Amino acid sequence: MTKDKWLGHGAILATNLIFGLNTPIAKTIVPEWISPYALTFVRMVFATLVFWGIGLLAPKEEVGKRDLWTIFWGALFGLVGAQVSFANALLYTSPVNITIIAAMTPLAVMLIAALILKEPVTFKKAAGVLIGASGALLIIFQSSAINTDSSGNWIGNLLCIVNVITYAIYLVITRPISQRYSAITLMKWMFLFSALISFPPGISDLPEAKVFGTESNPFVILKLSYIVIMATGIAYFLVPMALKRIRPTTASMYNNLQPIIASIIAILIGQDVFSWDKPIAALLVFTGVYLVTQSKAKEEVKGIK
Repeated sequence: MTKDKWLGHGAILATNLIFGLNTPIAKTIVPEWISPYALTFVRMVFATLVFWGIGLLAPKEEVGKRDLWTIFWGALFGLVGAQVSFANALLYTSPVNITIIAAMTPLAVMLIAALILKEPVTFKKAAGVLIGASGALLIIFQSSAINTDSSGNWIGNLLCIVNVITYAIYLVITRPISQRYSAITLMKWMFLFSALISFPPGISDLPEAKVFGTESNPFVILKLSYIVIMATGIAYFLVPMALKRIRPTTASMYNNLQPIIASIIAILIGQDVFSWDKPIAALLVFTGVYLVTQSKAKEEVKGIK
């Protein structure tokens, strides 16, 4: 493996370690201290200011109009869509369920890449999708069976699936522009679009956010800082760095780390309990992901080495 590939793997590994820890942390402040829409807006505005500030010191890159549209759609799906669905899912389901379903991202990437990038869908890939989907369905049905508020669990788990799909679309459609522009250029435009899109619902909820009021405390501010700085600014900066060097399907495979990290933290702090369905669901999802990522890519099918 080349040094460049190692850098790509390292960047996406760090991203998923950050995201894995972010889920149980975010659960502790949403919605008690801040609403999902206000949190998303704060994340987008902070990152916009940071990346445009850094952009003033970095070499300027001209972005074509067509690429700006791609960046806009990337912002809509990967930042606003993924983060709003994630934050709202926290209202209804556990951090462990969220991250187990998030581990389906490689399966969603495979399907979307087949539609957009014309990647071949082999028998192994199709089997992987079915096995992985069965793991997510086990979580959804079992959560509904053991919880009295089954409708809430259904909503939460379906929002997790929306999060997976929107983030997968983001990974696929932004791969080509990640090859052409620096991470700073991409992020400053992507977060600017995201801040504008999330402005209407976010600004209306912001005055009611207790995290900025007199009731707040340093510990709550510290948790918000992690979400805003680490899980937004740094994590999303690392994603285009990774996509410049490795394929979207390979990058999404690292989502498997999130359930492991989130499960350990959530169970330790009492946000969730260990139950038989979680390891079985995780095994099904991981097996599906393995089958998908072991299948041949488009270039390999054509015989390009």
